[in-house]
Amino acid sequence: MISLFDLAALLLVLSALFGWLNRRFLRLPHTIGLLMMGLASSLALVALDLVFPAQHLYRDLTQVLGQVDFTDVVMNGMLAFLLFAGAMSLDLKALRDRAWAVATLALVGTVISTALVGAAFWAVGQALGRPVSPGWALVFGALISPTDPVAVLATLKNVQVPEALEVEMQGEALFNDGVGIVLFTVLVAFAAGSGGEATNAGGVATLLLREAGGGLVLGVVTGYAAYRAMRAIDDFPVEVLITLALVTGTYALAQKLGASGPLAVVAAGLLVGDRAPRDAMSERTQGYVEALWTLIDEVLNSVLFLLIGLEVLVLRFEVSGLALAACAVPIVLLARLVAVSVPLLAFRWGGHLSARNVPFLTWAGVRGGISVALALSLPESGSKSVILAATYAVVLFTIVIQGLTLGTVARRTLRDRSPAP
Repeated sequence: MISLFDLAALLLVLSALFGWLNRRFLRLPHTIGLLMMGLASSLALVALDLVFPAQHLYRDLTQVLGQVDFTDVVMNGMLAFLLFAGAMSLDLKALRDRAWAVATLALVGTVISTALVGAAFWAVGQALGRPVSPGWALVFGALISPTDPVAVLATLKNVQVPEALEVEMQGEALFNDGVGIVLFTVLVAFAAGSGGEATNAGGVATLLLREAGGGLVLGVVTGYAAYRAMRAIDDFPVEVLITLALVTGTYALAQKLGASGPLAVVAAGLLVGDRAPRDAMSERTQGYVEALWTLIDEVLNSVLFLLIGLEVLVLRFEVSGLALAACAVPIVLLARLVAVSVPLLAFRWGGHLSARNVPFLTWAGVRGGISVALALSLPESGSKSVILAATYAVVLFTIVIQGLTLGTVARRTLRDRSPAP
């Protein structure tokens, strides 16, 4: 049994090594390069083990990775810091101007996509002779429908898009997790037959209010308290420490109160990122805070995407479910297209969504570590392995294929066009 320090050292060394190799030879976007190199290394070790079965060439690494609780690492570790870093860099005024479009995509789009993916996944499973119950099919729809904020923000670093559209994408990715996680929780209860108060209309509304509403209120309260504390002093080490305490304290308190931790740190990050630079931080402090959170964002992103690639070593997929997993990719893409288009048609009178952005928004619906973490957290059932395989297929496709071609799609669909009104 290796120590936590040894495990962290291994992941950081591999991240640094693969990052250097990517920068020196492959020159792919950093996070995509790390994921692909981690995945390639995993597949190479699996292939070597098949050729030389007596050697168990990857047994030690598999045992090490087996000690990593991916769900816990992502949902209760990295996610809070990555979301706060992303929220701090988002222009709150621009987000207010696009609030209707962001809310529509995050709420209506996620619900539509969940229903469509669930129905299509169930139907295709029946046709392929690998049936998945309607309940578990909808669970897959709920965990795969929200765009991943970490993956989206990492992808946007390499693509030039109009500012208004970028704000829509960032806002949707930061806020739709609350909706997706509530749907996921309710649908898992249905599928597993556990029932409970959250499986009726009143229970769902209560859960949504407590998790989403409670998380937003908590984030505003703690963010404002941190802002006032920073405004009262001018000492950059203490102010940097306040931002770290804000993230960890807010996320931990949200979990204790049954509120949404992701939404809480997003709200706190938006408030501090908007107000603190104006009248609570000196120029020197602002430089240190921005540098710290940029560094945290880059390092944690590197480790997370490397882990997604290496996780193949410890996941076990059934061969019978691989065809359904492959079909999940076009299913999710088509559902994303409908989920983006329907709000446009339904609320066309509002003028807040643009038809010209639909192809790009569809292709930019990147999924990532959060979907994998939710799939791994599912209770054991006959459908878990096929859901996990489908989730992994969609995540790899969206990050690698869509991520690498998103710039081309942007140039062809957004070229010579001004930002949406």
